[in-house]
This record gives sequence, C-alpha cells and structure tokens, in this order.
Amino acid sequence: MALRLMAVHAHPDDESSKGAATMARYVDEGYRVKVVTCTGGEAGSILNPAMDRPEVRDNIAEVRVREMAEAARILGVEHEWLGFVDSGLPSGRPVPVLADGVFARQPVEEAVKPLIRSIREFRPHVLIAYDENGGYPHPDHIMTHIISMRAWLETGQEKYPELGKPWEIKKLYYTHGFIKARLMFLEKYYADRDMESPLGEAFRRWAKEKGDIMTRVTTQVECAEYFPQRDDALRAHATQIDPNGPFFAVPTAIQQEVWPTEEFELARTRVQVSLPETDLFAGIDPNAE
Repeated sequence: MALRLMAVHAHPDDESSKGAATMARYVDEGYRVKVVTCTGGEAGSILNPAMDRPEVRDNIAEVRVREMAEAARILGVEHEWLGFVDSGLPSGRPVPVLADGVFARQPVEEAVKPLIRSIREFRPHVLIAYDENGGYPHPDHIMTHIISMRAWLETGQEKYPELGKPWEIKKLYYTHGFIKARLMFLEKYYADRDMESPLGEAFRRWAKEKGDIMTRVTTQVECAEYFPQRDDALRAHATQIDPNGPFFAVPTAIQQEVWPTEEFELARTRVQVSLPETDLFAGIDPNAE
C-alpha cells in the first residue's frame, strides 16, 4: 500500500504556491497525495488584470472551484473542500471585525471536525500545514494552523468516534514557500553574469523582509523536475496570478539550476529522524499500513 501525504491549505491557489513541486514528485513516485482546502476563496481579490471582468467577479466562487480542479489535475493530487467560507483579509483603521459565519470565526471544536474526518478517511502518514504565523497573517491561514495542530493531537485518539476510526499521523511539517535566501541566490546569479535581474522592484521589496525563515528549515526536497507542473498549476488559478508578474520572471531553467528544492520544517514527529532531511517520508516504514 502506498504511503500517503496530505497538505492542508486555507484557499484554492495556496497549494500551488507552497510545496506544489514536492507533491507532484511524490505523486509521480507512486505515493498518494491529497490536498484539503479549508475555504472556497470567495473573498479573494482578482489579482490578474486580464481576469478582472464582470462575468468573473459575479461568479467568483464557481470560477475558483474550476481553477482548483484544473490545478489538482495538473499536479495529479486528490482534492477535498472542507466547505468553510473565506474570511477575507481585513484592512483599514480600525481593522474591521470579521463577518459572522466565516472560517476564522468558527469555534475551533467545530472547525477541526471536518479535517479530522478527512484525515481518518485518507489516513496520511505525513501532514503538511502552516506555521504559527500562517505563512503570513491572514486570519484563514492562522485558523488553518490551529485546526491542523488540533487534528495532529486528536485524530489518533478515541475522541469523535462519529468521525471515523482513529488514525495517528507520523510526521507534521510546516511548508515554507517564501525563502529570502532563494531570492538572494537568484539575484546573485544575474549579478555574477553582469545581467539585469528580471526580479527588479519585486526583489528589492522582498529583500526588505526581516530575517529569513530558512533558519527554521529542516527538510529540503529535490523537485526541480516538477517546477513546470508547479507553474502550470499556479497559472490554472488565473484569477489569482498574473502570468506576467514577478513569480514567473525568472526562467524555469535558471530556477532549477540555482535552487532546485522546496523547503519544509519538521514541526512534530512520532518516528525517529535524522536532521537535516531530503524526504518527507524519512523514518517512516515504507510498508506501513
């Protein structure tokens, strides 16, 4: 029986910008991989000018469902919606209160139940989630972290018998999609060759970020071969990504040469490990149930 990996994400498109090439690699190698999306992304802005049209704006929920289906097809992953409502990213002074009924305002005891049910049905050996900052402080990302940690603790217990037979996850990782060091290496590639970097202002903005999450990385998965799938999956979320934007500014071949991995942080484990790692399944019996 193939080992199984589950990635829990807040919105459609998050799965394609955080660990997508790693998931595509594991699918190709015969593992079962499932993406669980907590919300429908209904409150997301249209970030691609070419998609900012009335027929898209008026049907954004349906559009994002279709985008997610195409991204899952490209990556080869299984997919499930948990069915919560996108909380949106509040802005303004003072910051407005989130609306009733949205994901981030759900009682944790209730919000975790659909995830526990999904885990007990799929029985993943490895779970990918967000860190305590949510990757970035969107209320849905924070809530995704909270319910993922609760699920790690509770899916293997006798609690909630109506949600299925208990299943104990072996390892839990935080995904770290934004690595400042990676951008520095890409910029250096161009500087060393006296070439103008296509990152431009985007790099200068990113470079101002304090610190680098790379100090927390325990695991780097070689997956350069699957960068084209990653990029195609992200482009499938056409409302959320501008194909002419900075994410695609550096040619894939250069990315594969300069930084051929994706990064993760081993946050919890129930098996013995040796760090650093190059495989999310390291330490897990390949013949496990």
